Amino acid sequence: MPYLLIKALISGLLVALVSEVAKRYPGIGGLIASLPLVSVLGMIWLWRDTHEAERIAAHATGTFWFVLPSMPMFLVIPALLRRGVGFAPAMAAGCLLTMGLYLAMIVIGPRLGLRL
Repeated sequence: MPYLLIKALISGLLVALVSEVAKRYPGIGGLIASLPLVSVLGMIWLWRDTHEAERIAAHATGTFWFVLPSMPMFLVIPALLRRGVGFAPAMAAGCLLTMGLYLAMIVIGPRLGLRL
């Protein structure tokens, strides 16, 4: 249980860091958020827990393929906000788009030979 709490604390601190930096420097906050910190931490925790190279490799590959359908969200949300759409509807639209694209990746990916 202490190990789980340490993982949660470190991961939560990263999210808090991004939001605090972004208050003053939105671009730098975006840079930090765009770093694959969560993925790297996930791989570190997974390695510590399993020491399975193939599992880490599969995780990294899956992360790559699932980053692609999440990218349009970061264009849709600011476009909607700049057009006067409220924060909650813009965020909901971005999330719904991403979920739809994830579903498409899950359905189409294996047909293209991807193991997701």
